Amino acid sequence: MLIQVLKSKLHLATVTDACVDYEGSMTISKDLMDQAGMVPYEKILCGNMANGQRFETYIIPGEAGRGEIILNGATAHLGQRGDRLTIMTFTALPNQEALGWQPSVVVLDEENKVIARRPT
Repeated sequence: MLIQVLKSKLHLATVTDACVDYEGSMTISKDLMDQAGMVPYEKILCGNMANGQRFETYIIPGEAGRGEIILNGATAHLGQRGDRLTIMTFTALPNQEALGWQPSVVVLDEENKVIARRPT
């Protein structure tokens, strides 16, 4: 049996832009993706702490070092610049492996700079 567990999380990510005239997805700076262990086109679940919206989409890598968190397409209607998000990915693990699993959690400041990482 496989169990769905949290794989990685960007916590308190700040939305830097919203672009409704785009086919979909969320742009995330490549360095932030790497810090959290996220990959291009990976499915993500997002929670917007400003308005309570939860939505699924996928990642498109943005330029490293820019701190980009951009809502694209329909998701642009679910938040605005300055909103804080929790961006999560998941994986499926065998039950025994899931019992000892530790996700990668990256906590960001208001400028999307890493301020903490768990496990350390």
